Amino acid sequence: MSEAKKDRGYVHHGNNLKRTREIIGVKQLALAEDCGWSQQKMSQLENSEEIDEETLKIVAEKLGVTPEFIKNFNDEKTIYYIQNHNTFRDNSSTQHFKPQINNGSVDQLFQLLEKYLQDDQKKTAQIEMLTKTVIDLAEEVKRMKTGK
Repeated sequence: MSEAKKDRGYVHHGNNLKRTREIIGVKQLALAEDCGWSQQKMSQLENSEEIDEETLKIVAEKLGVTPEFIKNFNDEKTIYYIQNHNTFRDNSSTQHFKPQINNGSVDQLFQLLEKYLQDDQKKTAQIEMLTKTVIDLAEEVKRMKTGK
């Protein structure tokens, strides 16, 4: 980016989106999936100088920020703000910060668990059937030995 663009307050929405995502600690693929997009589309957005309002709203919501935050993001101002307004110096924590990120892991976990339970039920039924067959055969052998 040229110095002239920097001096005029040039804003690159894609770069701002990328920096916001990185600071929050979200992977590109996770955010893309959460938005219902491919990672390629997210990469293209992060390379775009301008991002339309609707798309910004979607991404901002998933990151737990406002579209204005992404539009106006500035590394230097953010670092300055954190250094001068850091409220964590008093040993407080971020326990109340709850980002709204859902990358589908929970849904996948439930699907795998349901599949595991179904497989387990099938195997249990097979074992019960085999056990009954073995018991029946053992009784048949007993009858044959006793001659009844």
